[in-house]
Amino acid sequence: MALHSHIERVLWSEEQISCRVTNLAAQISADFRAVSPPPVAVGVATGAFLFLADLVRRIELPLAVDFVRAESYGAGIQSNCAPTISLDLKVDVKGRHVILVEDIVDTGHTLCRVIEHLKSKEASSVSVCTFLDKPARRKVNVQLVGEGKFYRGFECPDYFVVGYGMDFAELYRNLPYIGVLKPEHYQ
Repeated sequence: MALHSHIERVLWSEEQISCRVTNLAAQISADFRAVSPPPVAVGVATGAFLFLADLVRRIELPLAVDFVRAESYGAGIQSNCAPTISLDLKVDVKGRHVILVEDIVDTGHTLCRVIEHLKSKEASSVSVCTFLDKPARRKVNVQLVGEGKFYRGFECPDYFVVGYGMDFAELYRNLPYIGVLKPEHYQ
């Protein structure tokens, strides 16, 4: 498979991604410097794994790291609007500040479901740090918890994108950039 030939164009290069992740980590480090106990970074598996790894290595604070898995796409390109939690946290977030790390916020259904789940576990606040944000496709209003903040890497135009952890049918996660997948590879 000629991986890069499946990409119509690159939206954000490896260098642009690295710079933006560094900036986000600096913002989070400043905003959570006085928080006690240390915050918990929760990655939404599997798409956020690269972003989460790069982000937490640049955050200059003690913090716990865990994953939750929410499924809404399957092998398709459209959210089913009824995501389920299929892998739960190991870290107890009761009374803790949570930074929910997402690869992309599209319709908002998955994000709202995970926030609701963290709220039910009595997190004192839930902030969101999404690598890509597609506000044009938002179907639901995202409500943060407590003093939660919204951090966004890039605003993404309405293209089907892959790379940097994001996939189509579990492929293309290993691309070091964000690219637009050619339609013939997903239609």
